[in-house]
Amino acid sequence: METPSPISIQNTPLQDLPEVSPKPYKKSFVTTLMEAATLRSSSFKEDTYFISNLKSSEKKALQELKDKLLASDASDASMWGIPLLGGDEKADVVLLKFLRARDFRVSDALNMLLKCLSWRREFGADSVLEEELGFKELEGVVAYMHGYDREGHPVCYNAYGVFRDKDMYERIFGDDEKLQKFLRWRVQVLERGINLLHFKPGAVNSIIQVTDLKDMPKRELRVASNHILSLFQDNYPEMVARKVFINVPWYFSVLYSMFSPFLTQRTKSKFVISKEGNVAETLYKFIRPEDIPVQYGGLSRASDLQNGPPKPASEFHVKGGEKVNIQIEGIEAGATITWDIVVGGWELEYSAEFVPSAEGSYVIAVEKPRKISASEEAVHNSFTSSEAGKMVFSVDNTASRRKKVAAYRYIVRKSTAIVPSSYAN
Repeated sequence: METPSPISIQNTPLQDLPEVSPKPYKKSFVTTLMEAATLRSSSFKEDTYFISNLKSSEKKALQELKDKLLASDASDASMWGIPLLGGDEKADVVLLKFLRARDFRVSDALNMLLKCLSWRREFGADSVLEEELGFKELEGVVAYMHGYDREGHPVCYNAYGVFRDKDMYERIFGDDEKLQKFLRWRVQVLERGINLLHFKPGAVNSIIQVTDLKDMPKRELRVASNHILSLFQDNYPEMVARKVFINVPWYFSVLYSMFSPFLTQRTKSKFVISKEGNVAETLYKFIRPEDIPVQYGGLSRASDLQNGPPKPASEFHVKGGEKVNIQIEGIEAGATITWDIVVGGWELEYSAEFVPSAEGSYVIAVEKPRKISASEEAVHNSFTSSEAGKMVFSVDNTASRRKKVAAYRYIVRKSTAIVPSSYAN
């Protein structure tokens, strides 16, 4: 593999677009909720679980919880493979999660902990990871762990739009037995994420939940949603660092008002709400593009996860009325360049060309200019040239006034033999 000289990005602004007259509007419930959620989420601070950072009253509560647990019938209990009275920092992290969930009210935290232990025994939560539950069609679609956020939290994606299909809905939720089996599978997905946590002070001790509300059949999923919410609230305290809702439709106000009574203020403070059309912009704030699934404006495909950590991507913005040219110089003859590029929400023109270094050589149109729709995923392509030169990727947003997030990455490999110029989609 060779390393070309640094890339350069050229911006071409659109000149003097006419001003758009602002229109008066009344804030919708969703808009108000989005603003409130933004204010709340900025003030949310995740626990570090360092004992030295606790208030004296919180340290006292932790010791009191240990004493009460020791005196109970669950003195030898463990959770996620961690003995709760093991006397180490991992046990403290688990106990502090239950205390935090009940605002350090010791009796309430103990009651929650004992109920959780009972549920885990009855449910068989410790063995659920080993089970084959038969939901292959839902893997990677409805609920799945995929990558990490910028702070190292595992990310769990949830999307229930597939249940618009009545046959699919009946197959999964047709009766109580099917519903219980689905809930077991959903717990299995969550337990996979928890297996990635460190349970150490100052380390990664919670996950990120991204929930896609696009096409979600709200009425049909009400029972399942309530079951999932209740299960997670009661048995997985402080396991979610942030809840990101994307593709939020107009009826989110109904869902929110339905769920709100069951949510603590601390849980609500973790909400980030993104309306339809702002998915990539929202996710890029918390997750690097190489870790975001391609269907949400990122560069990550499920098959990539099998090949180790993803290759880092470079991020950039495309302003409204702007054309951005990304130039990768220093490509030698016979080298093959492979690239991925994506723009959140696309709806602009993209092209790629190879510009030979030799004077008089012809520019090669690797990908002819074409408008890419919002629904399309990241571009993945490669090109091998018979002569030295540079690649130029053009992202033309001059027809829009909207700023968009974007990312690209590339790799260049030398070839032992010079071959005719070629490229493949």
